[in-house]
Parts: sequence; structure tokens; C-alpha cells
Amino acid sequence: MLFKEITILNQNFEIEHDMYVGTKDDRIIYIGKDTPMEDFGEIYSGKNRLLIPGFYNAHAHSPMALMRGYGENLALMDWLNTRIFPFEDRLNSNAVYWGTLLCMAESLRYGIISSSDMYYFIPDMVKAVADSGAKANISRAVANPMGMDITKLPSMTEARDAITQFNGIENGRIIIDASIHAEYTSNEETVRCVADLAKEMDVRMHVHLSETKSEHEECKARHGGMSPAQYFNQCGIFDVPAIAAHCVWCEGEDFNILKEKGVTVASNPVSNLKLASGICNVTEMLKREIPVALGTDSVASNNNLSFFEEMKTFAILAKVREQNPTVITPKQALEAATINGALAQGRYDCGTIKEGNKADLLVLRTDTANMHPVHNMLNNIVYSATDGDIVMTMADGKVLYKDGEYTTIDIEKTIFETEAATAAILKQL
Repeated sequence: MLFKEITILNQNFEIEHDMYVGTKDDRIIYIGKDTPMEDFGEIYSGKNRLLIPGFYNAHAHSPMALMRGYGENLALMDWLNTRIFPFEDRLNSNAVYWGTLLCMAESLRYGIISSSDMYYFIPDMVKAVADSGAKANISRAVANPMGMDITKLPSMTEARDAITQFNGIENGRIIIDASIHAEYTSNEETVRCVADLAKEMDVRMHVHLSETKSEHEECKARHGGMSPAQYFNQCGIFDVPAIAAHCVWCEGEDFNILKEKGVTVASNPVSNLKLASGICNVTEMLKREIPVALGTDSVASNNNLSFFEEMKTFAILAKVREQNPTVITPKQALEAATINGALAQGRYDCGTIKEGNKADLLVLRTDTANMHPVHNMLNNIVYSATDGDIVMTMADGKVLYKDGEYTTIDIEKTIFETEAATAAILKQL
């Protein structure tokens, strides 16, 4: 496809007007002011359109689409123990497939190209992502709250099998990570075994870290004053590239560990607000050059996957936390939503509009009232744009969503099957 005379957000996160961008197969082949000589096939008029990189969701639980709106106005532990865990105990392959596919449809509608997903029923999640045409880093979250014999722990076997069977399939669209769910859901032996698995299989890590004050403080009480970050670091969890989700209550030495180990923090501002978990100190992290990406968490705690909403909340919360309106520039917010998430997933040829990169692109309308006037287009993208401005989502050079239509997902069937699967589970509760 050739995007003709279109405004773009270039690889330096600067605006350029009247550009030509050509994609072939899964790559961006040409970017320039002049009409290319090469034939790129379909020509897309760039009039009143803006081309930006696709979004990368650094922390998600896609099958939890089945639980959207199911547990409201509850603290995190009450929410988990009285609503979420009982529902999850009755999940099955069919429900997870359709719940994941529904989440992929919502993701593509909201411009999310790839998600770092932590859950279970991995084969069904893999199939849904593969069918959708989207990308994902999927991890089988290991938990062992009862301290079960590690050699008999099904989740460890499933995690290893998932890496062996699915890592790198679909031309690299699907990557399998390792995951320990959290400090409070496993014993030390399990944590160390997951760390060893990641090193042995040469995969990335995905963990929950210091999401709530009680999680953070109770960890210190259990482990001689060590915070979750210190504890995980001692257990080897950060010896491979890692995403640490939330990090709301990180303090002191935690920041040094995250920086030294190159851990990417996945900030989930909307979920953290809704569950009253707190506000992540992203200003301190960015000051220390700790990579910060954006995540939605699940739609059971969000309750949607709007990345424009997430990005705006991310920027505004930092200003409120610091009582300083100058912190978090629009460029930093956009980097958190795009390139930082891509790098955290190990997708080093993604996340920016650059020749040779994967063609993971969004087209936004700029002829809407909310996008005018334009004093600074980056300000408009972060603070003014809405999901309704997205008119095309492309992943690996393939158009997956355009002008309200999906090219790979039967949305009516997906909604019907998701509702049916949810109803069947609710009957059992």
C-alpha cells in the first residue's frame, strides 16, 4: 500500500506533512517527500489523515473480557477472591478462545497492534491471536500459593510446553514469555524455578510488581524487609529482559534495581485508579531512564482497551502526583504507548515509522472538531484525539480494521459466542 501525501509522526516523534509511505509485505519500504517510482499497489489518500505507529499494550489479560463489569466497587483482594477467582475456576477452552478474540477485536479497533498477555489456556489464546492477525507476547502465569511440589505443578509444565510449541510462530507475530504471577501467589522455590526456566529457554519475563500497598508491605514482612523488586531480583527473575506491571509502590532501592536490570515498567493508570491501587511514580522512573510502557490491565478492571484514554490519563496523573504541569511531555506519552512497549516485547523492528520496520500503522482522521485548531499536533494526539478518530489499523502490513469493518474477525459471531460462554459460566456460580 502507498500512503499518498499524508501527515506522519516520524521515527523521531516529529510531525512531517505531505509524505509518501510505501509498505510491501510486512515492512515499511519507502518514506519520502517524492512520489516513489516503485508500484506499491493500493493508493491511500492522505488528505485529512495522520499516520502514527500502532500501540503496544505492555500488560493485559485478554480472556478476562468475559468478566467485563462483573466485579465492581471492590478492593483488589476482594475483587479477586469473591468475583474473579471463582469465575476463572470455571473457564474452559471455548470461553478463553472467544474471550481472547473479542479482546483482539477491541484492541484493533483502538489501535493496539500487540499485547503482552499473562494468563492460562495458552493454546486457545494463541489460536485467537493467530486468527485475528494481531501480535502478542503470551505468558502462562505460574502461581503456587499452597507451595505444591514444583515437579507436580501443572502450570510449570504448561509454561514450558507453550514456549516449546508456540514461541515465534506466525512469522514472529506470537512470542511466548515466562511469567511468575506475583510474589504473594507463590513460594520462593517456584519463583526461582520460573527464573531458571526463562534463562534456560532464553525468553522474556512478565510479572506483577508492587501493585498495591498491602502487597508491597506484606512482602517486606515475609522476606526480612525485602520489597517485591528486591525479592524477585534476588531470585533471578530480572536476569532476563522483563516487564514489571504496575510498580505503584516501588521505593528507594527498587528504582536502582529496575534501572540496573533494564526492566520495563508497564504502567496501568486507569486500572490502578479504578481499583484505588495508587499512582505509579513514572516521573522518577523516567528521570532515572527506566523504560516505561503503557498497559491496560484487563477489561475486568479497566473496563475498556482505549489507548488514547490510557495515554491521556498516564500524562495527567503524573502532573497531579508531582503537582507540576510540566512533567510528562506529549512525546514521552507517545513513546510509552508505542516504541517502549514494542522494545519491551523484544520487537526491535517495530514501534516507529521507519524504513525497514514492520508496517504496524494507524491512520487517524484529522478533520474532526476535536482535532482543531492545531497549535501542536503531538498535543492533539495525546490530549484531544479519541478512539473514533482511528480509521485504519495495520499490523505487519495487513489491514485488520478499516472504517468500522474487520478483515479477519467476524465481530457479530465473536460477540454472540462470548455472551454464550459467559452465560454458561454464570449458571455454574
